[in-house]
Amino acid sequence: MLTGPTNQLINQTFEFDQTVQGNGYFMNYMYAKVGNLAFKNYAHGSGSIDNSEILTTQHYNRTNEGWTASWVDTNMNCIQFKEDNNMVYSPMRIAVGNGYYAANPIDYSSLLKELTWVKNYAASSDIEHQIEYAHAITKQLNAVAKENFTNIYDPTYLGNAVTQMKINEDVTDGNIHLGVLQGANTNVPNGAGTGKFDSNYADPFVGSAGPKGVNAWKNPSILIDEDYWGTYHLEKNISLEVPYQLVSTSGDWLPCCFGGYSDMNYFDQKTVSHGIFDCTCYPVHNTAQFPEPAEAKAW
Repeated sequence: MLTGPTNQLINQTFEFDQTVQGNGYFMNYMYAKVGNLAFKNYAHGSGSIDNSEILTTQHYNRTNEGWTASWVDTNMNCIQFKEDNNMVYSPMRIAVGNGYYAANPIDYSSLLKELTWVKNYAASSDIEHQIEYAHAITKQLNAVAKENFTNIYDPTYLGNAVTQMKINEDVTDGNIHLGVLQGANTNVPNGAGTGKFDSNYADPFVGSAGPKGVNAWKNPSILIDEDYWGTYHLEKNISLEVPYQLVSTSGDWLPCCFGGYSDMNYFDQKTVSHGIFDCTCYPVHNTAQFPEPAEAKAW
């Protein structure tokens, strides 16, 4: 089936802004995935909370395939999370409903926990921050994941992947964990240029990934693993940036060759059946193979 030129523009933006103040038991879960970016934030505990959070995602994709005036595809994705959080642990007794638990309040004695991680699959970048078993947390956190891909058909494919996290916090009587991972081999998934994660490209942080089985845990270029128990003031500013550039030229659809099928371009061999497009060059004869009839010479 033949298709004409396509000119498509997608520009999607999502924003979640909330402020929460109160006493009791709380649990929240946030997850976002855009293109090759992913983010998660999870927290629970009992006591008092004064929390402000903003989660923003953006997906921009422009496709101009076949339009000679601008034969360039652009794909940009971004996830940003900002948090200002103050939590103090205390056991709570909460009456629920108007039945048995109204007369017999439920005891909640959950120490404070919060987990935030951001992953950039296109660059095999991962930053994770977690607080557990804490009695008090005062924290300002800013996490960002971005990817930008530009496909200038034949010969240039440009990309850039950025993963960042900034932390400024005080933790009382708890455990702080910080992890940073940057894979040594960064292969842009097939879906990177389209804003769609390639389903054949497995999670590079948990198992075999990519067309060559690349795993970010195998010989990583950066690996940071920190744990702190007790009462700490911690400030971190982490930024991972991975540029990507591919310059390649494609041959003609049926290039001139001299050895038949075996001398064709490898990709041409894969896309056509053996012998259908045989570009063997035949020898040039000095004399005609079929002499001109005598009747024709009379004319």
